Amino acid sequence: MLTNGWDHAERGVAVQHFKLDLVEFSKRHEMVFSGYEEGKMTMDDYLHFTVFHIPRPFSKADFKSFMKEQSKKLPDMLEALGRVKKKNNVRVFCLSNEGRELGDYRIRKFKLRTIMDTFIVSGFVGMRKPSLELYNLAINLAQVKPDEALYIDDREVLIEAGQLAGLATICHKSPEETLKEMEKYGLHV
Repeated sequence: MLTNGWDHAERGVAVQHFKLDLVEFSKRHEMVFSGYEEGKMTMDDYLHFTVFHIPRPFSKADFKSFMKEQSKKLPDMLEALGRVKKKNNVRVFCLSNEGRELGDYRIRKFKLRTIMDTFIVSGFVGMRKPSLELYNLAINLAQVKPDEALYIDDREVLIEAGQLAGLATICHKSPEETLKEMEKYGLHV
């Protein structure tokens, strides 16, 4: 529904924009990112270890704003999901790998509460996809059998994890393809 919040592409843009050393930033990021994404450290902590371990000619506030600005709506998907939800009277759960602050920002910025019923964000619950524990948490919170839920993601490995958890899945490639796949599952789009 949205672009990735702080994935390799977004980090690459930040490295260029702020003229960071890619190798150093990448090494530091790999060492601490799971802790940030699982809510075990704040965005400030993450940025201390990855960027602000040395003095910089820009502020932490500037860097945080840049991080948040990388989030964009994917064309047509939020609106389409809202229509599907309304036409089919279904609940929509969001499973997302991102730190607490970025998750909170994206929920507010894109008014996701108007479409989503529940947010299972790694930074809120302390576990990340592809952990089957996260998918099972979603199934338990929804109080459905796995085959009564449909999981949509754009990453094949995360689709595979959803399938292992027993979920029906759609690998998102484009809005048109995803909506056609939803129809195959009996949803009115």
